[in-house]
Amino acid sequence: MIGYTFNIEKPLTLTMTGKFVSPFPEWMHMNRVLMDYELFIQTKGQLYIADDEERHVLQEGEFLLMAPRTRQFGYQGSDCSFYWLHFTAEEQSAAPILVEKYEARTGHMMIPRQGALQRSDKIIVMMKQLQDSVRSYQDPTLNNFLATSILYELYKQCDPGTNAVKKELKQLQLYNDIADYIKWHRFEPLKVSQIADHFGYNAKYLSYLFSTISGMSLKHFIMKQKIEAASFLLTDTNQSINEIAMQLGYCDSHHFMKSFKQMTNLTPTSFRNASAKRLLYYK
Repeated sequence: MIGYTFNIEKPLTLTMTGKFVSPFPEWMHMNRVLMDYELFIQTKGQLYIADDEERHVLQEGEFLLMAPRTRQFGYQGSDCSFYWLHFTAEEQSAAPILVEKYEARTGHMMIPRQGALQRSDKIIVMMKQLQDSVRSYQDPTLNNFLATSILYELYKQCDPGTNAVKKELKQLQLYNDIADYIKWHRFEPLKVSQIADHFGYNAKYLSYLFSTISGMSLKHFIMKQKIEAASFLLTDTNQSINEIAMQLGYCDSHHFMKSFKQMTNLTPTSFRNASAKRLLYYK
């Protein structure tokens, strides 16, 4: 796998950013030569995009980073949506390196050309905050730092050394299975006892295992996943607070609002207002 290195002792320079939604199922990306870096964050469907060396299929929850002087073009109809970010770097050699040979240096980061995000929802919220800043302030300095923070978050999500703790393989697999189960069922009412029954383990053992590996209780992780889903719905849809609460399996909107403020220190309405100015591009 190859990637690109960046010196971030000074912020990267944002060129432009936005969200793209394909206007029709047969849409294909334009044929052009990039003048800067472009980051894709896939949110729906598949993006079929190629360069001179490889054809890429970008799935939901994945990212792709293309370098300057790359010829990019669509090679198949793409019914999809994604966030995109163009930026330049002070040391813009755009020469790729092997990820396996990269040695971490202070003030530098390395981002693989393509991969899966551990927390796509977090990156999406940051992209929305950047778009809100572009729309509201038109301040290049602020926008450059926000863009750099997005790239750095991506770097940390791709860094195998981040929170890398060796665990017993069987326990780690069980932990991952539980985490995946919660993510898939976060729009349903979830209880620790229900999860324990599903996996055939004692509830206290699962809670202990989960907190040992993740550093948080199983109950807290369930709430965290629901609030992350709520954050996306608040900023990317026009659903009411009550509709979102019902969709996430809360018994009423009051319980949802209490949980949301407990996790974020903001009410759902305040959170929505902070990211209200979305940019929607048809490219």
